[in-house]
Amino acid sequence: MNITKLEDVIQAVKSKPKKRLSVAFANDAHTIEAVSSAIDLGIVEGILVGDEKTIKEICEHEKIDINKFTIVQEADEVKAANKAVSLVNEGKADFIMKGLVSTDKYMRAILNKETGLLPPKAVLSHVVVMEFEHYHKLLVATDVAVIPAPDLSQKIALTNYVIGVSKALGIETPKVAMIAATEQMSYGMPACVDAAIIAKMAERGQIKGALVDGPLALDVAIDKESVDIKKLKSAVDGDADCLVFPDIEAANVFYKTSTKLAKAKLGAMLVGAKCPAVLTSRGDSAETKTFSIALAALTAK
Repeated sequence: MNITKLEDVIQAVKSKPKKRLSVAFANDAHTIEAVSSAIDLGIVEGILVGDEKTIKEICEHEKIDINKFTIVQEADEVKAANKAVSLVNEGKADFIMKGLVSTDKYMRAILNKETGLLPPKAVLSHVVVMEFEHYHKLLVATDVAVIPAPDLSQKIALTNYVIGVSKALGIETPKVAMIAATEQMSYGMPACVDAAIIAKMAERGQIKGALVDGPLALDVAIDKESVDIKKLKSAVDGDADCLVFPDIEAANVFYKTSTKLAKAKLGAMLVGAKCPAVLTSRGDSAETKTFSIALAALTAK
């Protein structure tokens, strides 16, 4: 299936066997509504881990049929997060989602060395898939939320993550732009040096399955006219599928500018663990949460 919009992700998930979603401390209406919507769309089966009495009250108030969910009783938010994780480890769920539990407690449950979901030496990262009115396809970007200043080895992991997500979206050979402030090879800028190393690794086959170039300024990563004006020769050529940012400041500013000024639509998730982990905030729209669930369902094994 040719996936060029986030709605296409939902349709792609519908064509596959349903994945089981385990929700950590599903004690709030926003989360229950999002999972209910995903169930109604036919893309997941929902397991709500939380206080059953509270969940029932929310369902009654929001006029949601509680029978569409499997409910696992756990009134404590920390224990609920750990239980949601354990359901994945026990093979009873395919991916997880944050409910009312605080982000730090949700992350601790995922990162727990004994009972969590992160394999040894793995890198946990955040990937966002964005849809813009004035870009001809989806853009996969990282890392806007987890790693403040990724080192070279972490950037290699981030590059492989966006390649994997792109392939799940049906892109056979994704074009990955290693973003810096310039496309010139400035050895005084660590972002340029790391980008050049990763691009050369891809050229030599050490990073597989994609065309990777860098350093690239954002304009020549996504705008063919800028490439032509600057007379740049690049495998990405203003047609990027993926953007790997040098640090969280650059990535987060891009993310918030895209959503607040350009009104980009998005789905987002944590990657690098045994399964995708949906991490949404109370302020996210119902549409964003639904797209995030669909994206995680598409990439879950």
